[in-house]
This record gives sequence, C-alpha cells and structure tokens, in this order.
Amino acid sequence: MKFGVVTFPGSNCDYDAYAAVKFILGEEVEFLWHKSSDLLGCDAIILPGGFSYGDYLRSGAIAKFSPIMEKVIDFGHNGGMVIGICNGFQILTECGLLPGALIRNEHLRFSCKYVNLRVENADTSFTRCCEKGERLQIPIAHGDGNYYHFDGEINRLEDNGQVVFRYVNAAGDVTDDANPNGSIANIAGIMNERGNVLGMMPHPERAVEEILGSVDGLKVFESIRATVGAKTQAGAN
Repeated sequence: MKFGVVTFPGSNCDYDAYAAVKFILGEEVEFLWHKSSDLLGCDAIILPGGFSYGDYLRSGAIAKFSPIMEKVIDFGHNGGMVIGICNGFQILTECGLLPGALIRNEHLRFSCKYVNLRVENADTSFTRCCEKGERLQIPIAHGDGNYYHFDGEINRLEDNGQVVFRYVNAAGDVTDDANPNGSIANIAGIMNERGNVLGMMPHPERAVEEILGSVDGLKVFESIRATVGAKTQAGAN
C-alpha cells in the first residue's frame, strides 16, 4: 500500500511520520506538498504534527485552505483513510472532517511527555491490531490539545463508539491527574461516524522503536495497513 504525508509550512513531524512508515512499517510513502492538488494514488493520508502556518491565526485554521486539503476532504468524504496527528487533528476539526475543537491546554503550558492511552474501541480501522482496554504509551507534544465539544455531542460520540483513545493513569484508570491538557472526558482521539478518519493528539510516529521508549504507536500504522489490505483483498474477490 502507499501512504501520503502532507507537508505544510511549519510541519515538523512529517519526516517522523515518513520514517515510521518507510523504515519501520516497510511500506511505500510519498510526501504531499500543501500546494499540490494530487494525492498521488495514496491509500491512506497522514496529516502530521507541527505548527502549520505557524498557528498564527488558530491551530489548523489556515492549513484547511491549502489546495491539498480540498483533495484530502474529498478523499475522506469518499471513505479514504485519513489520520491527523496533533496539529493534523486540529486541522481535521477545522475543516469539518471531525467534530469538536482543540483549544488551549487547561494549564496554559506546552506539554511534552509520554502519556498512557486506553484503547476505548478496538473495532476500528486504526485499532484493529489492539485490544479493547489495552494501555498504550505514546508521547504528546502540544499546547492546544484540550478537546472540547458540547455535552450532548460528547454523549453522541460515546454512544457511537467514536471515542477511540482516552488518557488514563498507569493502572488504566481515567483520572484528572492522567489528563495532560484538560480534554473533556479525558479524550485523546476520536474518529468520524463512518470510521475512516481519525484524529489523535499523541504522536504514534514517535513510538515505533524501542530506542524511542515505546513501540506502541506502531499498532496504529499496522492497523491502517491491515484495514487497507483487507479492503484490497475484498475488492479482488
């Protein structure tokens, strides 16, 4: 399969995502420039972390107008797999592919550390290589990771199984102390109703080798590959 990693002015995790896919996962990957209008036949799109356009207006607010995003939005609406990581998550909410918004961390400080995530839904295209309730150690690096949505809409996300990852402590329990940014209901990652678009604040591409401290992030990329492979196989039959 082929992944596409979008690069915006200010992206700083695009090479991390590229390396994780090419050298660790062993799959084909292409950089997709923000001014391009061609997804180059990619099977899955990664919107990486960083500070697209310097976050000068609002995180992800300018990036949504890049020419490449018109194609990414169409791709997502047509069932294509899209994952937005950190700033990529912010872009996905800004462009309407995911509901809600990412606002300033509750403590108003940038957070950069490993956190514990609990897999809330293992029956997704992005977690099929995980177990429900499994605890993953993946780092965060953000100042605007506080997920917000209206109470009624949060209940809808919960009922639909759209909450994919949640911040927990080392024992796997949801606590205030385990929440690094004040995100409502300790939410760390959500998907759309169709299940083909995922946004997550933690950086799975930074947790794919033991030397980095964890390989738990690799399960996200392996799940994407398994999903695309299954679809390809089904199409061939």
